Amino acid sequence: MSSWTRWHGPAMARLWGFCWLVVGFWRAALACPTSCKCSASRIWCSDPSPGIVAFPRLEPNSADPENITEIYIANQKRLEIINEDDVEAYAGLKNLTIVDSGLKFVAHKAFLKNSNLQHINFTRNKLTSLSRKHFRHLDLSELILVGNPFTCSCDIMWIKTLQETKSSPETQDLYCLNESSKNIPLANLQIPNCGLPSANLAAPNLTVEEGKSITLSCSVAGDPVPNLYWDVGNLVSKHMNETSHMQGSLRITNISSDDSGKQISCVAENLVGEDQDSVNLTVHFAPTITFLESPTSDHHWCIPFTVKGNPKPALQWFYNGAILNESKYICTKIHVTNHTEYHGCLQLDNPTHMNNGDYKLVAKNEYGKDEKQISAHFMGWPGIDDGANPNYPDVIYEDYGTAANDIGDTTNRSNEIPSTDVADKSGREHLSVYAVVVIASVVGFCLLVMLFLLKLARHSKFGMKGPASVISNDDDSASPLHHISNGSNTPSSSEGGPDAVIIGMTKIPVIENPQYFGITNSQLKPDTWPRGSPKTA
Repeated sequence: MSSWTRWHGPAMARLWGFCWLVVGFWRAALACPTSCKCSASRIWCSDPSPGIVAFPRLEPNSADPENITEIYIANQKRLEIINEDDVEAYAGLKNLTIVDSGLKFVAHKAFLKNSNLQHINFTRNKLTSLSRKHFRHLDLSELILVGNPFTCSCDIMWIKTLQETKSSPETQDLYCLNESSKNIPLANLQIPNCGLPSANLAAPNLTVEEGKSITLSCSVAGDPVPNLYWDVGNLVSKHMNETSHMQGSLRITNISSDDSGKQISCVAENLVGEDQDSVNLTVHFAPTITFLESPTSDHHWCIPFTVKGNPKPALQWFYNGAILNESKYICTKIHVTNHTEYHGCLQLDNPTHMNNGDYKLVAKNEYGKDEKQISAHFMGWPGIDDGANPNYPDVIYEDYGTAANDIGDTTNRSNEIPSTDVADKSGREHLSVYAVVVIASVVGFCLLVMLFLLKLARHSKFGMKGPASVISNDDDSASPLHHISNGSNTPSSSEGGPDAVIIGMTKIPVIENPQYFGITNSQLKPDTWPRGSPKTA
């Protein structure tokens, strides 16, 4: 059982993967032509025996030819031609090398579908002529043609021109055979009536309103006589061209705003090379607000928008129907400009519930205007759940206007929307009021408690009822505790014995200290009695 688990886990997956890899290489090897070696991305044919007589092709349903990025061929004397369909299957091909072989002819459209080609090396072959049409659509970084017996003619003058205009300091020692079979350096080759053409685009003012039409005219010149064609790129508007000998015209109808900023070129091309004259199309159109969303919070609150228009539209914000007067706390920011498209946002710095409401954007230029509106909720009102978005009565906003940007501010400043700094100040004032109320309440409560405690203390101190009298006891009349209610019939006046003190309604027994109250009447001097006090017998 453990053996079964071991061979049906990750180990089995790795084994199957290895097997498929081996099968893939085996299939690629089987599909590879004789005298060649193949891998998943490369084909190389360098064995002269038995050699190849045609450009190498992989067998159908074999390794994917689109993954081949390099083909290397050497020492193949019987390889003479590259046909139009020989290379088209290798769409991912970047490097093509054919050296020391018998290559004599390359079809004009041989590399039409190999737009990724960057390096071509045809060193030491049998090429006598090579047209620039083979390579006009390619962005080659290197084309090596050394060691070929070119015939001196206008057909190869483009190679000389390419060498002269090449930015790289490395030049190739290229030669051609003249009518006397003499090698002439290609750099010194002079062929009469063989030069670069020229193109001249006679364009009117290419600033046009959307929906209108326009016609462009072009003339070309050169020897050999050049061909004329138009390069309009990805023009959206409907267009048609007419060519007569060395004159041509291009008519564009119902011009779309999407074509504003696009380039239109008139191209003249002959054997030696090409020339072109280009103009940029400018389309004026009314603004369109293509995007307006509810506010989002990042470093600041932002109401994002996208506006298209040409000329650049003026932007105006409205808050609850009134012009929004912008400030450093509430302002419009344009973050990205794409020719006639503007991406930005209305930026708000720390907005509060005072900034909740309806925000409307109006974009306007001389060709028209567009407007859109959204409702913004930044935070709840005090005492109301922040997640709620109640329909507040309009009276809440009647004292708050909005802010305008620099365009046409006609708003009475007395009705401006409170910017977020004012709203913050208002919030702080509310908090201050709440704090003062709480502190005053606490202080008032403390005062009431203190008054209550003072009243209790006073009641306890003066709680004895009736006039005070001294207990009629000759021996202990000096005791200050011997005060009783004289003539008062309290409920406890007969209880507790003579040595008791009545406090309030309670009679409490008292035990006197004999050392303190041991002084008798006889020990008291007569002059110690207060004046006017009766003398006891």
